[in-house]
Amino acid sequence: MEAVIAVVALLFVLLAVLGVYATVKAVGAAKRGVDRTIDQARRTVEDHTLRAKSFAQPGPAGEIAQLRLKLRTSMRATQDALQAGVSGDESLRESLGLFQRLSAHGRELDGELKRLESEPDRARLAERLPSLRERTDRVTSSADSLRWAARDRARRFAEDDLDSLSAQIDVEAGALRHWTTPDAGQEPTATGARPAEEPRTTAPRAAQEPTRPAIDPTGPRPTYPWQKKPRPEASGM
Repeated sequence: MEAVIAVVALLFVLLAVLGVYATVKAVGAAKRGVDRTIDQARRTVEDHTLRAKSFAQPGPAGEIAQLRLKLRTSMRATQDALQAGVSGDESLRESLGLFQRLSAHGRELDGELKRLESEPDRARLAERLPSLRERTDRVTSSADSLRWAARDRARRFAEDDLDSLSAQIDVEAGALRHWTTPDAGQEPTATGARPAEEPRTTAPRAAQEPTRPAIDPTGPRPTYPWQKKPRPEASGM
């Protein structure tokens, strides 16, 4: 009796531990989702603010906002492209590592540009603009190069796969067009007479081979985005 109670108690403890673990995982996942939503909303607000400053503030302050917006847009687009492509192409992992190193320079530059937005000395800010513009161009140029190289690689792989698929389909289409039988009609020989016909069996060909449906009517059929929806049958009313 004591052994049964001990087993029941152990099972209860295990179930409680599993419940706590599942709760912690669910709370963590929800928190990460909320954090991502907040970060995305904050980035969107900052981008709109920078875009407004680039149009509303003339001079060095407006150009600083333009440089920040250009930097953030390029880096975010490259990060999204590499992270989306690395799941299907492991060779992009090295490119993603290079981008992470480039991101450190991008974050440092963005922080410096953000601090200079509130610089009251406009003359000193105008002196710093050429070097800041050059650094921004170097970072964004490197990011754009990685992004377009990854896109060109994905496009090339897609074109090669499509070419191979088209060649296979052409071969299959040619094989499907050979529907004539050997005795359907033969060309006459050089003497003008047709060759002797092969003896035919008394039983029809359909009776010799079991009939098989071309498509299994019970199996589910795949649907495609370009497939039209079936029209309802006429009710006869």
